[in-house]
Amino acid sequence: MERLVRFKLIGHEFAFYTGAPEEEVDEILKLVTDLVQENSPSPASGSIPVGKVAVLASLNIASRYVELKRDFKLYKQETEKRLASLGGHIEETLERS
Repeated sequence: MERLVRFKLIGHEFAFYTGAPEEEVDEILKLVTDLVQENSPSPASGSIPVGKVAVLASLNIASRYVELKRDFKLYKQETEKRLASLGGHIEETLERS
């Protein structure tokens, strides 16, 4: 069942509908909030427009996504190799029996 989620970020209110579990939404909002804070300037360095902070946070998320996608591809390839090797080993063992 979809529900409305409201949150405040960089001085703006946002709302969206989602069917995701509450824990997942909380984790997503925390990640976005943390990334926005990481990409926001310190008070001593002046201000960056909200749009630029959002773009920097988006680039950070995209970078993490691409890295995870690459890591998963490598994991999948390695797993396939291991399974093929294990299958061959099982086949050899069965043939000797």
